[in-house]
Amino acid sequence: MAKIKDLAGQRFGRLTVLYDTGERKNGSVVWHCQCDCGNESDVGSDKLVSAHTTSCGCYQRQRAAEVNTVHGMTREKIFHSIYRTWGDMLQRCENPSRKNYRNYGFRGIKVCDEWHKFIPFCDWALASGWQKGLQLDRINNNGNYEPGNCHWATPQENNRNRRNNRMITFAGKTQCLAAWADETGIGYFTLRSRINLYHWTIERALTEPVKRRNKEGDL
Repeated sequence: MAKIKDLAGQRFGRLTVLYDTGERKNGSVVWHCQCDCGNESDVGSDKLVSAHTTSCGCYQRQRAAEVNTVHGMTREKIFHSIYRTWGDMLQRCENPSRKNYRNYGFRGIKVCDEWHKFIPFCDWALASGWQKGLQLDRINNNGNYEPGNCHWATPQENNRNRRNNRMITFAGKTQCLAAWADETGIGYFTLRSRINLYHWTIERALTEPVKRRNKEGDL
């Protein structure tokens, strides 16, 4: 029998672990925790360690109020926006008639069991930095839609994380060509030409200063 890792006394967000309840859920130890707000709740070790649950629920309520204040949106509009994101996520993973199903459900991308219900997804969205204009993005493009593999990103960040982007590794760092263009200050199309057209090495393409040419453009 595997040894249980003792989480008593540890903090996870707003929660302080008090003791092992003796219960087990989905193979995880259920711990009795106290929230900074004073409420107490029982939380599985998997939820604590993955940072899926960081409060008794007070953070989500606070976050919803903050979003409502900062963005001047009614609660109904906030929930409607998140609901639309939730619905689109399910459709592209589970509806073969959707045009983008081939890039998601057909590839085996799934939505975790918990997020098949809107309220858990909405709670996660508000607790993990949702703002108007941000998009739901998977950290690992081959992974599923689940709390540990998702975050909120700008449209630009989301586009850079597409699986058909060419990833380039240099000096121990891997990122897409557009990100290298931003970091080096060399134009995206210049970098693409150096690598794909002129077959420069990655090191030369990313480090050699740009020379201006009147007719042929930058190189």
